[in-house]
Amino acid sequence: MPVYSQEELVRFVEEAKQYARYGKVADYIPALGKADPNELSIAVYTPDGKVASAGDVTVKVTLQSISKIIALALVLIDRGEDEVFRKVGMEPTGDPFNSIAKLEEVQPAKPLNPMINAGALAVTHMIRGRSVEERLERLLAFVRRLAGNEQIAYSEEVARSEFETAFLNRSLCYFLKQHRIIDEDVEELMDLYTKQCAIEMTCIDLARIGLVFALDGRDPHSGERLMPLDVARICKTFMVTCGMYNASGEFAIKIGIPAKSGVSGGILAAVPGRCGIGIFGPALDDKGNSLTGIKLLERLARTYSLSIF
Repeated sequence: MPVYSQEELVRFVEEAKQYARYGKVADYIPALGKADPNELSIAVYTPDGKVASAGDVTVKVTLQSISKIIALALVLIDRGEDEVFRKVGMEPTGDPFNSIAKLEEVQPAKPLNPMINAGALAVTHMIRGRSVEERLERLLAFVRRLAGNEQIAYSEEVARSEFETAFLNRSLCYFLKQHRIIDEDVEELMDLYTKQCAIEMTCIDLARIGLVFALDGRDPHSGERLMPLDVARICKTFMVTCGMYNASGEFAIKIGIPAKSGVSGGILAAVPGRCGIGIFGPALDDKGNSLTGIKLLERLARTYSLSIF
């Protein structure tokens, strides 16, 4: 097991930061537009409980699309593969994460995978509970167990900002409702989904959740099984094939680590059996991935031979 050097991580962060000027923060969600594009931090969590970090790892980042992989794990535990994949497919897409086009082309009209917005909305729809509050609390309880942090909550400011501007996601919901993929009130689903995306945590929390996936669903400290092995395996597979939006193929070739990004600039990565990685770098590329975060992961993967391929 390699020892991840703090000094080396600091150097990688400084090198990757130089690319921030080529990126852009996600200002189409007003609350995310306030982020500093030069911010960059990383935490690497290993099975022995050690954490190496660089940058300000106390800064909280909202999960955004990273929440999709956690919601998927919860719903697979709740409902099983057959029920989940009746509503959403397993295939990667070359289209942007918020595209509506493929829904019209595929018959029956179900989302191609759970990592695009349409698929994520279908998955969030399947979270068990009698109200938005109960379903959100179940998801939060699961997130807190994975991160080993009872203090994790969601940002009301970011949730409100997303709820008020989520016109395209509402369109996706109505399309899904027309084709009976979802059958709940669209505004209730949007309320739950925007709060899910606004769950916030530090890079260390992100890295620890990544480590749970890397250890096939086991808690790194207690050894307790937090999710079935098959659920962890399915989630890691989606992270490889669809986790970095429509740049997932290039990411697999250049870096080769199961990872999920979010438009806040967060990246959660899971190197099977070896470590979990949490990154926050809000300067995004044109696909919606953290530009500086990907540069940082490239250096890390090359230095420590982290590719799974």
